[in-house]
Amino acid sequence: MTDWQVDSRMTRVIEFALLEDSGLGDPTSEAIFPEDHRGSGTILLKEAGIVAGLQAAQLTFQICDPGIHFETLLADGQSGLPGNAVANVAGETRALLRAERVALNLLQRMSGIATLTSRYVDAIAGTRARITDTRKTAPGLRMFDKWAVQLGGGVNHRFGLDDMILIKDNHIAAAGGLTRALQFCHDYLEARQLSLPIELETGSLQEVEEALRCGGFQRIMLDNFPLELLRKAVEMIGGEYEVEASGGITLDTVRSCAETGVDFISIGALTHSAKSLDMSLDLAPVHVP
Repeated sequence: MTDWQVDSRMTRVIEFALLEDSGLGDPTSEAIFPEDHRGSGTILLKEAGIVAGLQAAQLTFQICDPGIHFETLLADGQSGLPGNAVANVAGETRALLRAERVALNLLQRMSGIATLTSRYVDAIAGTRARITDTRKTAPGLRMFDKWAVQLGGGVNHRFGLDDMILIKDNHIAAAGGLTRALQFCHDYLEARQLSLPIELETGSLQEVEEALRCGGFQRIMLDNFPLELLRKAVEMIGGEYEVEASGGITLDTVRSCAETGVDFISIGALTHSAKSLDMSLDLAPVHVP
């Protein structure tokens, strides 16, 4: 997926989330509201951040009731302040309440990821580096997590194992060395007439030297390199390959990392440690005579 439009995979994930949440039904809402009872409400920001996931939220409401009206008031990727209205919803009250928690969970998680991503992107402004994500996503929510990274100004690394060859430390250890692992991958691609990009993870200058002797890849990852060694490695590579820095990089250190000349900085925390952005759905009160 490259354009991040709502598709059948997203629909299936949301349908499962709704089933998980409602089970056999919602006896509270069924007891209070007749089927034809209609309501309206507003999704509000309760803290500042980047809004992300409005299309996912709209899909959630409309799965519950295709007749629900969903009006966006802020755009995906737009920043907002506490009290800002994000969207208006109107439709059958039972359906609004069935969709509420799943829609807000997606919105809050995606907005939190987008907000954290934007902080990293802002921190390296003016450098050549780009902030990228990893596969450290919530199971089942990867498409939403990675979409949120893009909305925060980051770029996506591989979506899944089938996107590229990425030779990591465990592959190298189990294969008996970097050179052997790389050769096995070349043999595999050639035998199957496949064309996939190859990235190599390295953990030392010695492994960088070995990788450069081998060649035959597109990107080299410098994992957990201290800043001084990171600079040396970038100099050794000399622009011959794309360079990705990874491992324990924080908002306090990301600028210094970017200034070494790397092309990408992968941050697992974007998706595994982002704090959800607080939001609420407030239904309009109904006057009963």
